[in-house]
Amino acid sequence: MATHFSPCSSSSTNFLPSSCFKNETTVLFSRFAVTVPRKSTWVTQNHSRIQGRKHFHIKSSNGHPLNAVSLQDGLDGSPTAKEHDKSQGKEKPAIPISEAEKEESTLSITVVGASGDLAKKKIFPALFALFYEDWLPENFTVFGYARTKLTDEELRNMISGTLTCRIDQRENCEDKMDQFLKRCFYHAGQYDSEGDFSELNSKLKEKEAGKVSNRLFYLSIPPNIFVDVVRSASLRASSLNGWTRVIVEKPFGRDSESSGELTRCLKQYLTEDQIFRIDHYLGKELVENLSVLRFSNLVFEPLWSRDYIRNVQLIFSEDFGTEGRGGYFDNYGIIRDIMQNHLLQILALFAMETPVSLDAEDVRNEKVKVLRSMKPLQLEDVIVGQYKGHSKSGRSYPAYTDDPTVPKDSRTPTFAAAALFINNARWDGVPFLMKAGKALHTRRAEVRVQFRHVPGNLYKRNFGTDLDKATNELVLRVQPDEAIYLKINNKVPGLGMRLDRSDLNLLYSARYPREIPDAYERLLLDAIAGERRLFIRSDELDAAWALFTPMLKELELKKIVPELYPHGSRGPVGAHYLAAKYNVRWGDLSSDDS
Repeated sequence: MATHFSPCSSSSTNFLPSSCFKNETTVLFSRFAVTVPRKSTWVTQNHSRIQGRKHFHIKSSNGHPLNAVSLQDGLDGSPTAKEHDKSQGKEKPAIPISEAEKEESTLSITVVGASGDLAKKKIFPALFALFYEDWLPENFTVFGYARTKLTDEELRNMISGTLTCRIDQRENCEDKMDQFLKRCFYHAGQYDSEGDFSELNSKLKEKEAGKVSNRLFYLSIPPNIFVDVVRSASLRASSLNGWTRVIVEKPFGRDSESSGELTRCLKQYLTEDQIFRIDHYLGKELVENLSVLRFSNLVFEPLWSRDYIRNVQLIFSEDFGTEGRGGYFDNYGIIRDIMQNHLLQILALFAMETPVSLDAEDVRNEKVKVLRSMKPLQLEDVIVGQYKGHSKSGRSYPAYTDDPTVPKDSRTPTFAAAALFINNARWDGVPFLMKAGKALHTRRAEVRVQFRHVPGNLYKRNFGTDLDKATNELVLRVQPDEAIYLKINNKVPGLGMRLDRSDLNLLYSARYPREIPDAYERLLLDAIAGERRLFIRSDELDAAWALFTPMLKELELKKIVPELYPHGSRGPVGAHYLAAKYNVRWGDLSSDDS
């Protein structure tokens, strides 16, 4: 049974139509609508006041200085603000903060769903890592919010076991932990209760002590209560003198309709600039490095097209099953859980044209162009599978339907392979093959770029009939053991003419011994700084769902039974036939990549 999103009608606030005001403009703040005269000089005065002070800059993940804006995000991106700037003759840049204002402002981070696994295993450890590395501002507090009754001390005890210092530990690690935990507090409440969020607001104000308050809410909760929480937090716990931002975890709906409805509901209480839709794969180091590799190395950019690339493979595999998450997983399946977001986001980054700049909107504009250029996925280009029980070396592995939270007759796919195509001049005819599955023989996430065969290869006879051995292949291994390597052909030393396929290898653990930050650290830091490049925009989300929704509906309407594959195997045989249909061999199945 699918999860349903809260209807927008749960709102208790009615927004007045613009026709009610002739000489005024309504500005949407994160808490309520405020009507201001068109000739108000409040923005101008604040801009001048801030510009006159000494500036400081925070660097975000794109390497550019970020402006931590002290005005509301909603105002800064509102039609009123833009109209005011245009009246001055040009669009004004974001407003930098001075050192004085840095001391006068506070950051309050509220983790909604603080008692859940994601919060305990990822969000709190990521926040501590940022604090440990001195990335968080001087004045900050962290609040946990959930229905579970806990004291501040019980929250601290709960999360303390998940906090770790970097491998290159410093002597003050324990001290840092104690300092961080002293800034962590807890408030128990219902997710749809404005009264409980009002009480949270009172606690936040007490910690903020009259300073300019910037508030970040992380929604680590099921999607069916997103809107209830956003409504309550927006109406009762938003900042009145700083910014308010909300991080939303996937899934962003189940199809185009539910995703569009969720976006519409959220935008009743938030502006687009306040919504940070997180896909943690975009924060992974190798995904971040993808555009660097392409756009800053002359050797790759000329090759990045249909003229030299034969196919691109995006592969995700886990060597374990649902393991207690079957109830959640059965509502979505591997296509919605992995392919429509993680792998499609990587594909868009891989295939996009060179953006005008590294600014968030320029990068996201190019990603949207790629998604809108793609053909909607056809059912004949999709293979689905489901793992079955299997015994190996005296050990028994359960089937997907052995999970007590999964219906015995479930047809939810735990494996899927698909062929996608981009209808533009750069990529016309190049198959982009996706493969994602649970309970497979290995754990990996990687992008494999297989180049075309060398025309008229002088050494063709040395490869025999297997020309794929002569194909160059670029591999970006996202996890585990991050690496970039290029497969090339070279001569084996000796008197004979024997060719070998070797790797030019950049293994991150050898080249960069320092521990790689977790993806959540990067994304939390960007959300705090207001950098949106690694977050998903609403039109980007619409374009992504438009590719998958028709196929998903057909899959469910025709009640397609997934092909069974043994737990711990390489997946369904059908995936090999799909690849062969486009004259492709899966790169992760070769002997040197096993």
